[in-house]
Amino acid sequence: MPRKQLSTTRRAFLGAAGVAAVGSLALGGSAVAQQDGSNGAQNYRVTVANRTDYQPFTPPAVVAHRPDVEVFAVGEAASEAVKQVAENGNLGPLSEFAESSNAVRGVAVGEGPLVPRADPGDTGYPYFAELHVSADASARYLSFVSMLVATNDGFAGLDTVPLPEAVNGSLTYFAAGYDAGTERNTEQFADLVPPAQSLTGEHREGIDGTGSSDPALAEDGVVTPHPGITGVGDVPEAFDWDGPVALVQVERIA
Repeated sequence: MPRKQLSTTRRAFLGAAGVAAVGSLALGGSAVAQQDGSNGAQNYRVTVANRTDYQPFTPPAVVAHRPDVEVFAVGEAASEAVKQVAENGNLGPLSEFAESSNAVRGVAVGEGPLVPRADPGDTGYPYFAELHVSADASARYLSFVSMLVATNDGFAGLDTVPLPEAVNGSLTYFAAGYDAGTERNTEQFADLVPPAQSLTGEHREGIDGTGSSDPALAEDGVVTPHPGITGVGDVPEAFDWDGPVALVQVERIA
């Protein structure tokens, strides 16, 4: 499948993602390149690949930022932006964070979900996406988040990893699966976003799922490594994963 080269304006991203709900975000997205021309643009190509056997991702979001900001951190409470991605596939709060934080210098979001390479749901979606992001020289780090669709509040993530310094430099990272600690892991399709069924081919008669947070399932926890799918609900244990869930290659191209 051909690679997608995504780049558009900051305003277009905020308009597309700022008020979107899970139905559109899980099945389509947008992108933004943000930069401060005073220091000169540095351009990166970020390739994100799904390494799981059954877990689909929502469109991947990458953030180029200064060292004084964290998108998420293990052992700390998830921000509203990360909670909304992890529970509902909602990128609106993340776009608001990018708009309000001067430490965020560039953002890019994939145009569609990433499915496992074998595409068990026969969706036709790719297992990888190529994103392009530009930022000024003050942005020395990259963070990445994408919802693990067939989970209550799981996400794939990278927390503040270095960007390549030299032109033509390349760094490869393996992203783990994390639990946002904001919703109990019922592993019930009724408590998951609707694309959990459509993207995996695991259709449940009369069960639609939900694209909003359920207060009855709320947790007041912190971000931790995700325990995986344990079989307590109707999500098959085959949707569990072993090791990193995503590969992220970052190349500086200019």
